[in-house]
Amino acid sequence: MSNKKKDGGGTIALNKKAKHEYFIEDRFEAGLALQGWEVKSLRAGKVNLLDSYVLMKDGEGYLFGAHISPLPTVSTHFVPDPLRSRKLLLHKRELGRIFGAISKEGMTCVPLALYWKDGNVKCEIALAKGKQLHDKRATERDRDWTREKGRLMKNG
Repeated sequence: MSNKKKDGGGTIALNKKAKHEYFIEDRFEAGLALQGWEVKSLRAGKVNLLDSYVLMKDGEGYLFGAHISPLPTVSTHFVPDPLRSRKLLLHKRELGRIFGAISKEGMTCVPLALYWKDGNVKCEIALAKGKQLHDKRATERDRDWTREKGRLMKNG
């Protein structure tokens, strides 16, 4: 029996809107440079990724728009910024691939999920292309048909 403290499950937050708005091409796992109060808020599940995006500048990647709500127990002399930009920790090779795809192929980079891995917070980011309205409708139609097919097979 080990006395190690387990983190509260694997997934912290998902960005479900990203899969609806974009075609996901390539996925990467990035670490996050966080402050102490942010880690405590993540353990409590006080995070929202819906309007967040990844910006590449000066050879580095940053997570913008991720809202991490501070807990009320944060010190009174410190003013936390819930929308501050957070640096993504990636290898140079991965940064090069992302920069190339964004600049040459017209893709964008979006965060998909935040999760715990070996006690560290990881952010799954993806290279993606935007969907147009007819693409979204086709995806929804396929999803509905798959669901209906499952119902028909189950009922006989």
